Amino acid sequence: MTEWTIGPGDAGLRLDLWLASRPETGSRGRARTWLDRGKVFVNGEAVAGRDAGRKLEAGDRVGLWMDRPGTSHPRRREIASARLALSVVLEDADLIVADKPAGLLVEPLPGQASGEVTLIDLVADHLRARVRTRPLVVHRIDRDTSGLVLFALNRDAQKALKAQFEVRTPERVYLAIVRGTVAPAAGTWRDRLAWDKDRLIQKRAHVAEAAGKQAVAKYKVIEQYEGAAQIEVALVTGKRNQIRVQAGLRGFPLVGERLYTFGASPQPRGVPTLERQALHAARLSFIHPSTGRRVTVTAPMPDDMTKLIAAWKRRAKRRGTRGE
Repeated sequence: MTEWTIGPGDAGLRLDLWLASRPETGSRGRARTWLDRGKVFVNGEAVAGRDAGRKLEAGDRVGLWMDRPGTSHPRRREIASARLALSVVLEDADLIVADKPAGLLVEPLPGQASGEVTLIDLVADHLRARVRTRPLVVHRIDRDTSGLVLFALNRDAQKALKAQFEVRTPERVYLAIVRGTVAPAAGTWRDRLAWDKDRLIQKRAHVAEAAGKQAVAKYKVIEQYEGAAQIEVALVTGKRNQIRVQAGLRGFPLVGERLYTFGASPQPRGVPTLERQALHAARLSFIHPSTGRRVTVTAPMPDDMTKLIAAWKRRAKRRGTRGE
């Protein structure tokens, strides 16, 4: 991505006119095309065609990501072929909530032009039929976590919704299947975690580590099986990979987890498992940015996790029948 910082002499200019003045752009029409295709960023946030008249301020950072995945016409065929992966749970003039399948990124990774279709591409494609706008990310979940993701459809809504996440107003409830016996059957996880920028993983922070941040979640066991349990986890904080890390730290990593196992014994052969971590964002509750009313949306457990639970139950029944 190419990025510029707005100086005092350009303060007050419209975004599209400023872009048109750049040698890289050359015309106002080309600037509008780049805005419409989500190639332009202001202060790290993607902007769209409706932001063309935005007045720039001194110190603003304007970025241009020419090869951003999902912003070129040749990819429309790939997006069209992936449309069935999109499940819209709620949609209005201010926001849209989608039930993301596992294996799909919410948005392209910064600086990476892999060309793969992401959830934001599918949501933008869905919206294209009625509005010329690109969805704005409010929060994210991991690629291999399924479930609810919230997007805003205008800048004011995004600002209001993000502010709620910063002060922990939304309720975010996940369903997980973990290995081992979970005891006690309900409680609160509290850890100080730090993001390792070199290894790109979350780790438990040392007491004096400045980068450490509090991670809190409340859990309860829904059903305990022999060697596994289905649990519900409500996030109090929202750290990256938080549930995966905190469950692993306590000796019951998520079924299918490969990164945050913290020395747990390998899963025995023949035991039901998944090719991804068994984690699903099942319920999301927040204050609507326009009405001020609380909105709650849910997403049913996906088939792979439902089948996994059934497999654990069948295993327990067989072992019980054999008197083991």
